Amino acid sequence: MVESLKNEFINIFKSNVKREGSEKLLEWLEKTDFFTAPASTKFHSCHEGGLCYHSLKVYYRFLNKIKNEYGENFTNKISMESIAIIALLHDLCKVNYYKIEMRNVKENGVWIQKPYYTVEDKLPYGHGEKSVYILSGFIKLTRDEAMAINWHMGGFDSRVQGGSYAIKDAFYNYPIALLFHLSDIEATYLDEEQN
Repeated sequence: MVESLKNEFINIFKSNVKREGSEKLLEWLEKTDFFTAPASTKFHSCHEGGLCYHSLKVYYRFLNKIKNEYGENFTNKISMESIAIIALLHDLCKVNYYKIEMRNVKENGVWIQKPYYTVEDKLPYGHGEKSVYILSGFIKLTRDEAMAINWHMGGFDSRVQGGSYAIKDAFYNYPIALLFHLSDIEATYLDEEQN
């Protein structure tokens, strides 16, 4: 399954993303754990390949939401390249972020060791803002792309939980960011399983 998800991701990426630096970005992704990492430690898509799986689910949700909102001429509002960049790469902050540890679990009266995912954040730069930072090292982002990726967590963003109201202005001024946040939430809660 991991290999087929990886191939699907790469096909969408190569078909749509032609921006300068995109080849180096894809080379880097293939050297990381992006295609094998989970999307979370215990919430959605907490399994091998979960991050790539989640990114693909979000891509399809976002593409459909954009088409529904802007109609058949949606590319006058946002390019297929931007859709792919935002959706496929919004969670780059999770690359090389998880590690596997072992814990004792009692099954049928017997203690056994089972693997589980934990977090080891070697670049504590936030969430959406960290993805923007990593991406900016490879490709130049448009303002819509940066805003959508930066604010994709919506009300779950630690800045919002800390009292920041900046997300309000981001969503009003960059409606693509709002549509993307909704796509991310829908994919997480409607398309993926909680572990």
